[in-house]
Amino acid sequence: MRAAVLQLNAQGMSSTKLYNYIRIAHNKGVKVLLLGEYVLNPFFKELESLSASMIKEQEKHQSKVLKELSSTYSMTIVAPLIIVRKGEIFKVVAKFAPFSTSYYEQQLLINYSHWNEEKFFANSQKALKSPLVFKVDGFKFAIMSGFEIHFDELFAKLTGKNIDCLLLPSVSTFESYQRWKTLILSRAFTHNCYILRANRIGEYIDKEFKWKFYGDSLLASPNGELLEHLGNKEELMIVDMSHSEVVDARRAWGFKDIIKRCES
Repeated sequence: MRAAVLQLNAQGMSSTKLYNYIRIAHNKGVKVLLLGEYVLNPFFKELESLSASMIKEQEKHQSKVLKELSSTYSMTIVAPLIIVRKGEIFKVVAKFAPFSTSYYEQQLLINYSHWNEEKFFANSQKALKSPLVFKVDGFKFAIMSGFEIHFDELFAKLTGKNIDCLLLPSVSTFESYQRWKTLILSRAFTHNCYILRANRIGEYIDKEFKWKFYGDSLLASPNGELLEHLGNKEELMIVDMSHSEVVDARRAWGFKDIIKRCES
């Protein structure tokens, strides 16, 4: 399976870079492309000052562009979006496939005093369910928003799904560089799956903080190894993944077999 991460800063209503990079990815044989959080929309702190109608206008434009690109290039594009439904604002990850569009509504949102998405967005606060799972050419993916990787309970919902790769769009900032890398590699190892992480770049400055988004988009192996990663610049990262490597890692470490024996 050939996939790609497009590491960008916020693009607003401009689609030029999306067209150019996705055409390049298509020519390289990419089947699935992942974008980071707050690339197609302004950063959260900027959203707080925008009207729902303005956010909805941006959503309609970006969705139209991504549907067109997915269809034209026969590519599945996974992109975080801010959407408006009945006047309420939701944070989701959209999956644009050549013949369909699906949405994963983020279930667990950051709620710190300086960055309170849980209070701002209308995402439901219900019992947790499985992240979105889908296949492309027999290779099984799951989608999880970046903040959600911290929670064991969401990974438990993927038990038995036998995913090959977790797609993880993120918007990591401040001094969290090493912590995020360690967390992603650990999750990939303990669950014996690839994790493809897309983090945005650029910065946002307010009166209290300078929010610097440092990139470091990466691919972690089912053995918890760092296979590929980017720096802090605009880049397209193309990666190859193998279902057989996932199977070999699960056989070698036997984590699932141990649990099965305990439950039998």
